[in-house]
Amino acid sequence: MRPSDETRLTLWVLLASATLTVMAGAILGPVVPSIQSNLSVSESLAGLIITTHGALIVLASPVAGAIIDRIGPRRPYVFGLLLYGVGGGAGLFIDSFIPLLLSRAVLGVGVAFVYTGLTVLIYSIYAGQRMDRALGLRSSANSVGAVVWPLLGGALGALTWQAPFGVYLLAVPLGVLAVLTVPEPARPGRDDDSDDGSAVLAVFRRRPAVLSVYLLYFGTNALLYSIVVFYPQLLNGLGVTSSVGISLYLSANGLAGGLSAAGYDRLVARTSRRRLVGTAFLLWTVGFTSAAVATSALLALPGVLAFGLGQGLVFPSAFSWIEALAPPDKQGQLSSYLASAGYTGQFLSPVLFGPVVPAFGIRGVFGAAAVVTLVSALALGVALFGRR
Repeated sequence: MRPSDETRLTLWVLLASATLTVMAGAILGPVVPSIQSNLSVSESLAGLIITTHGALIVLASPVAGAIIDRIGPRRPYVFGLLLYGVGGGAGLFIDSFIPLLLSRAVLGVGVAFVYTGLTVLIYSIYAGQRMDRALGLRSSANSVGAVVWPLLGGALGALTWQAPFGVYLLAVPLGVLAVLTVPEPARPGRDDDSDDGSAVLAVFRRRPAVLSVYLLYFGTNALLYSIVVFYPQLLNGLGVTSSVGISLYLSANGLAGGLSAAGYDRLVARTSRRRLVGTAFLLWTVGFTSAAVATSALLALPGVLAFGLGQGLVFPSAFSWIEALAPPDKQGQLSSYLASAGYTGQFLSPVLFGPVVPAFGIRGVFGAAAVVTLVSALALGVALFGRR
């Protein structure tokens, strides 16, 4: 059955929203030094402008999920877009640190509602292979956003450090467009009268595989940020020292992820989510190993390409698993914990991999990552063999 034009337009609005969740921090990366100098703050305080919204996403996502389960995903999703535009766009007019930090907190709450709202909307509007395609395209849009938004932020930052904040205002007309194009899905009936907390715990007891999906998403994001944080240092030792050169490697990671995620629905139709995730682990093992032993800038490229290809398989698989495992009236909360797990993984990545550097050098980070992914691949292989 061919999707209607209305459903296609809805999907494009949802995909545009997905890129905004990536843009929240990525677009300001190139102007952090300018923020530091113009606001007269330390490097670490300037970095909080990038990370504060992530902490609020972790905290606010479960609240967003509970609200979505009670009133449906459409209104919280639109509310999140408008809050995103207000919180992010406020940076255009703020010229002191504390108010700017507070606006970033507002932005984080908006992202939490957008992230979880669009996830449940995809679950509700699409089904079967069309849902797999929507989830794959969502991950692909995230990857493309990770390439495009930093480049745009750098270009606008050449005008003034506040100019990139204006891009956040795109969320406001997108919210208006969402009101006109995104339908309100039918509300699932609530299957019990217990409070939400005990009901979710009951789901975890009945379906412990949900916790494995959270661990997978946490680990994938931690590995992703091992590249974001430590790959520039590896490249520096290989002679790639310019910000433009480094950005090309990180962009290659995003493009590779976008390509594999775009074909996710066709791949999963031919095999299974478990096998796709196992393939990703093997790609990561090869990629991280190649990074650990790379002796030239050219030999450092396969590492980011391999990780990106695997990432494009894992992210939509995680969302698809949650849809399959979550009761219909708990999809908001259970998908919100996925968002919290992912952003926690990003935040803790330097903490987890940082201690490796003094002992084994920057290459040791990628050697450790290769060991983690190899062990994960073996564990998944044993699980699949056991089931067979």
